Amino acid sequence: MSIESNPEFSHLLSFADWSIFFTILALTFLVSFFSRKFKNRGNNEFLDYMIMGRKLTLPLFVGTLVATWYGGIWGVTEIAFNQGLYNFLTQGVFWYFTYILFAFFLVDKIKDYPAITLPELIGEMYGPRSKKMATLFNFFNVLPIAYVISLGLFVKLLWPIPLWLAMTLGLIVVLGYSTYSGFRAIVYSDMLQFAVMCSSVFLVILFSLLSFGGINFLKNNLEPHYFSFTGKNSWATTLVWGFIALSTLVDPNFYQRVFAAQSKAIAKKGILASTIIWMGFDLCTTFGAMYAKAVIPDAESSRAYANYALQLLPTPLKGFFLAGILATILSTLDSYLFLSATTISYDWLEKKKNLMTQYFSVLFTGSLAIGLALVFDGNIKSVWKTLGSYSAACFMVPVLYGYLKPHRISDRQFVWASLLGAFFLTSWKLCRLIPSFNDLDLSVIDEFYLGVLGTFIGLIFFRPH
Repeated sequence: MSIESNPEFSHLLSFADWSIFFTILALTFLVSFFSRKFKNRGNNEFLDYMIMGRKLTLPLFVGTLVATWYGGIWGVTEIAFNQGLYNFLTQGVFWYFTYILFAFFLVDKIKDYPAITLPELIGEMYGPRSKKMATLFNFFNVLPIAYVISLGLFVKLLWPIPLWLAMTLGLIVVLGYSTYSGFRAIVYSDMLQFAVMCSSVFLVILFSLLSFGGINFLKNNLEPHYFSFTGKNSWATTLVWGFIALSTLVDPNFYQRVFAAQSKAIAKKGILASTIIWMGFDLCTTFGAMYAKAVIPDAESSRAYANYALQLLPTPLKGFFLAGILATILSTLDSYLFLSATTISYDWLEKKKNLMTQYFSVLFTGSLAIGLALVFDGNIKSVWKTLGSYSAACFMVPVLYGYLKPHRISDRQFVWASLLGAFFLTSWKLCRLIPSFNDLDLSVIDEFYLGVLGTFIGLIFFRPH
């Protein structure tokens, strides 16, 4: 089998492939559009729009949670293409541990509050100033920069247009269906996208095994570091991703779905079931990207997985795979876009809560995400690392401290701990931009650890007397 490193996508897809692709895309829009017909009668309209009237069942919970988590598939497969099993540890195993912690230690606490959003929950736990601080961190945590980039890269693969235009065109499509029926539209479209995305990555592994063989083929064609969980990195660098994974404990997507679940039991079972599915998905994408490296080692890393899969799979499965990649991106982008807009319309402009404010917030959030995507120069890994570090170091620590020591952290203490963490992290990050600073041994310390230090200092020195 002859597989090129960087072929033109238009040459790889037949009419049958395009037909499958656009059929699945059309079904996604139809499901979203007609989801309003399943509205729970008697519910408050705004509550139904935001969290489906707290009627999320177990299958819907699992489908929407799994689908929401993989919009950065280009970033994940690029890491696996370059470093192999390092991807499975840093983007998989660390996160599974956090999911289990969330299910067993946080769900019961969260469901005891009548909140709709994470900032609202923080406000009920600590006070109004903490809510404003949480709103700020929450907004940038869910601002869909990485997923706008992912969608732009997808569009750019199909049509050779500038990245900013590709991101804009893709986002317009998402805005069209994600604002119409709110969270309900996201949940029902996620169910279709969940099935397509999981099937498509499995097909890549299946055909890879049939075409090239198993683990011996990979060992014969890849360097040894591809089979090391740290790759070419130190454990100190690797463990930063473990701490970033802990940011899931303050991830608004998890909270939103727990708030929407019918019961605590459904939320717990849903998270555990989703973790098993995520493990299978991560194994498929990691080994799929490793096959791509073994077969087309000179391919551009950001698109190597797609190049490999579209030449490996037969017609019309190429179109199905392409739809699966798009489903992976859309299912995450629409959720993050909805949540970031909700942070503005519900948490920040709390005296103006209405659907029209939500619609305008979605437009503002989308525009800001495109602008910041250009600032990050389309680098998905950099977006994850930067925003994840702030969320985990400056926001997660005081929240978890409050869970562990109820009523022991004040409104003022929460705010100052978060601010000091952000100050320490940002200062260290700026210092590392100075060439002379990088000559010092201390420069190898990741800014995340300084952020945690600042947060703990804030918790200690501003504790109630």
